[in-house]
Amino acid sequence: MNDMTQPAIEQAKWRVADIEALFALPFSDLMFRAQSVHREHFDPNVVQLSTLMSIKTGGCSEDCGYCPQAARYSTDVEAELLLDIDTVMEAARAAKAAGATRFCMGAAWRGPKQRDLEPVLEMVKGIKELGLEACATLGMLKDGQAEQLKDAGLDYYNHNLDTAPEFYGEVITTRTYQDRLDTLERVRGAEINVCCGGIVGMGESRTQRAGLIAQLGNLTPQPESVPINMLVQVEGTPLQGTEALDQLEFVRTIAVARIVLSKSYVRLSAGRSAMSEAIQALCFLAGANSIFYGEKLLTTGNPDVQRDRDLLDKLGIQPQGAAACNICG
Repeated sequence: MNDMTQPAIEQAKWRVADIEALFALPFSDLMFRAQSVHREHFDPNVVQLSTLMSIKTGGCSEDCGYCPQAARYSTDVEAELLLDIDTVMEAARAAKAAGATRFCMGAAWRGPKQRDLEPVLEMVKGIKELGLEACATLGMLKDGQAEQLKDAGLDYYNHNLDTAPEFYGEVITTRTYQDRLDTLERVRGAEINVCCGGIVGMGESRTQRAGLIAQLGNLTPQPESVPINMLVQVEGTPLQGTEALDQLEFVRTIAVARIVLSKSYVRLSAGRSAMSEAIQALCFLAGANSIFYGEKLLTTGNPDVQRDRDLLDKLGIQPQGAAACNICG
């Protein structure tokens, strides 16, 4: 190894300033660049469908300012115990029948105890037997837990960075940014695909949005799946009343994410209920090629299946693995 190696590695890193420059491009130029990158790596007329189910709701000890599942906030979300495997499997079968290819399970834990993890492992095995990809988001993982999930057949583990390091403390204080990175490292060490993104519209600046994308872009390797969420404001949470992010700025965020994370699936996630068909169409044009599909995202609303199918039909977009859909034609 010579002295030229290290500078070359550093030059390959995404700088926040470079990402801010992408954000600042004229809208048509940014969209053209994002669509060009998208077409290099994906079929522009195919979208991957995932269904997300809350398998354990509420009662979380964390203080994430956006989350109605935090026990310390007074919201309409009632704490529920972990669902039984039969209930989860019924939902997974329905998701497959509706055309989803990935079934994601979310549990409101700071991190699972071993007694919590064991029934989830059985759920993962059952989902795999249905021929679906399995994804889980269970909070922070301890040593050895990612390996157990891998052995059960888990395909993806979701653990978002949420925002830039510089803004993180404004939103969450009960776990550190490094805690999140440590869990991602455990997931990678177990050779599970990483699903990792963030939330925009929490009051962050454009520079801080660029900082989030820089963090994601500089993960090695980059996440296979990147959910980009628009904040859904919930009464009783600290972020209720935050000034809403301009929707065209959200489209810009999708486009910049596509350019930086060129080979990742970029998922249009929370917040779609408040987006017009035109804005969603622009997000697909900007390079979004995955959506959460179904009526609910953990505890917040989501466009229903038929509405999504109608929009995709209007745009000439086919679901990935469309032949698997038994009810939509």
